[in-house]
Amino acid sequence: MSRAVPLSRRSVLVIAIASVAGLMMLVWPLLVRQPAGETVGPPFVFLLLLPVVIVVVLTEVTEGGVDPRVLAVLGVLSAITAVLRGISPGTAGVELVFFLLILAGRVFGAGFGFVLGCTALFTSALLTGGVGPWLPYQMLCSGWVGMGAGLLPRRVTGRAEIAMLAGYGVLAAYAYGLLLNLSSWPFVLGIAVPGHAGLAFVPGDPMADNLHRFLVYSLLTSTGTFDTGRAITNALAIMLLGPAVLASLRRTARRVVVTGAVTGPVTGPVVPDEPEKPLPPPRTPPSVGPSDHPSTRKEAAMSPTPAGLRSEAGSQP
Repeated sequence: MSRAVPLSRRSVLVIAIASVAGLMMLVWPLLVRQPAGETVGPPFVFLLLLPVVIVVVLTEVTEGGVDPRVLAVLGVLSAITAVLRGISPGTAGVELVFFLLILAGRVFGAGFGFVLGCTALFTSALLTGGVGPWLPYQMLCSGWVGMGAGLLPRRVTGRAEIAMLAGYGVLAAYAYGLLLNLSSWPFVLGIAVPGHAGLAFVPGDPMADNLHRFLVYSLLTSTGTFDTGRAITNALAIMLLGPAVLASLRRTARRVVVTGAVTGPVTGPVVPDEPEKPLPPPRTPPSVGPSDHPSTRKEAAMSPTPAGLRSEAGSQP
């Protein structure tokens, strides 16, 4: 099946560069060695650059032109995702946002999944009042979730496909939680968890020590609670609603995705169309000759037989 948002080589390169830049914006406190005792300030420069990177990527992905029907489907799915986020506010990790994003990315492709992940989280943030410095990170991470679903093997079908998507939903839930924790954990001060001390980011410490603190912090505050709830929600929603939603999305894809488009100039000689031959004039009705007239035939029947013929007829017994 053709993808709703086709990706050229340049678009793939731009997405790869933007993904690397996004990861650097998430993990830079772990890579930069700072003097001990100094605090790490929020990356205001990164917060300004990240939306620009996302806009550049979306522009590049849709540069080849997106069919208006695809835009309509994108708007409808973004609105549905915003409504699902509103009715499932993330209590105990129960979120119905990502299962639809995963299924749409699976059907319409990686480019569509990335765009839907960004637009869906942005729309839902506007409706639920979730606009803040965390929004660009949420948009980028959810774009990765939708893009990853579009990159899964295409040959898997049937029940195996549902199982594969459910497993991907579990992994995506934990990865999404870890990345969002990493975007805020270095700037959180005074983390206190009973029985565990020293979970905050320590500038100047080796990366391995800070990474160990981060994993323990995520395991105690997010992975065992919200991320697990999100993973269970994704898996159950995909297994229960996945077959019906996939069938509906694929019927929609067959109507909105244009296949068989011309991708290059015509290299062969251009043969002009043959002019239409004029139609022959209508055939005139056959004329009636003198010999065909009824009176002529009657006169021929009443005429006497020639002499030669009479003599031959008379000589026969």
